[in-house]
Amino acid sequence: MSYPIAILNTSIVTADGTYILASITLEEARTLVAASPIDSAVGHESTAALLTTLLGVNVPTNRQLFAQQVGQRALVCKLNGRPPEGQVLSLEELGAIGYSFKILTRTA
Repeated sequence: MSYPIAILNTSIVTADGTYILASITLEEARTLVAASPIDSAVGHESTAALLTTLLGVNVPTNRQLFAQQVGQRALVCKLNGRPPEGQVLSLEELGAIGYSFKILTRTA
């Protein structure tokens, strides 16, 4: 079975299982989302807007209860720092903190 690429705004294990987490480049992330349907689990508007800009695809804000399936990949946008508790960051503030991309694959 083929699953959409999940998009997460943190590296989180959403279900029991075995996972592989690996760093990828922005170009690799763009290629990944361009080649597959996506399932956004990004709960913050500013992060969704940043990802939409960076990835070149619409990443909607979606505060869903997400459970990754065996064989499903998730694109993770991981901030390089922790924002202050309860603060909603602007696109500029997110960019200043910095971020990296990871691919999280549930293998079992």
